[in-house]
Amino acid sequence: MKQRLLSIFLSVTLALFAITAGIAAPILSRSFYAAHVTGLDLPARTGWTKQETLDAYDDVMDYLLRDGEFGTGVLSWSESGRAHFADVKVLFRLDLRLLILSAAALVLLLLLSRRTKPYRFAGRGPSFWAGAGVLAMCAVIVALGAADFDRAFTVFHSIFFPGKTNWLFDPSTDQIILILPEVFFRNCAVLAFGIICLLSLVYLWIGRKTRD
Repeated sequence: MKQRLLSIFLSVTLALFAITAGIAAPILSRSFYAAHVTGLDLPARTGWTKQETLDAYDDVMDYLLRDGEFGTGVLSWSESGRAHFADVKVLFRLDLRLLILSAAALVLLLLLSRRTKPYRFAGRGPSFWAGAGVLAMCAVIVALGAADFDRAFTVFHSIFFPGKTNWLFDPSTDQIILILPEVFFRNCAVLAFGIICLLSLVYLWIGRKTRD
């Protein structure tokens, strides 16, 4: 029983670490956004300089991650827009806390596994099942998103911001949306899922043995 529980906890922790690490990547990498400012030529499309655009993005991210005052640089914003980012802050902080927690738990479980060998369900180690489970989940989500990204985007917001519509920004009052084009959000999803899938493939490779 102890070996089975250890195996289950390892699988769940590995899966949680992969998911939260993937989500954290675009959140923490400001250079990823900066590349879009240049690649999409946002200054030409919006009228704000590259520095003004980056400053507005930095102000928002500082609010989300560092408890700074909410602001969007020289861009205008509304109370409705600020309220949405307050909701986003909760989700971002939750992901980062779960990432740290899962990393710490993973270290402890791996140390424990040196003394108590995890059970191998169907001859496969816990990393195999973590990788397989996460890849299956990603396959379903990617298939739905590829079929209709706009619909998937709407469903995502309805799930994580139930009963709210303040994520539908009015560009005339919340100009931040003008420097956050849909392609940027799509690429954030691609980066997150890419990292999640890469980690899952590593898990599968580690747990590829069918017998001891």
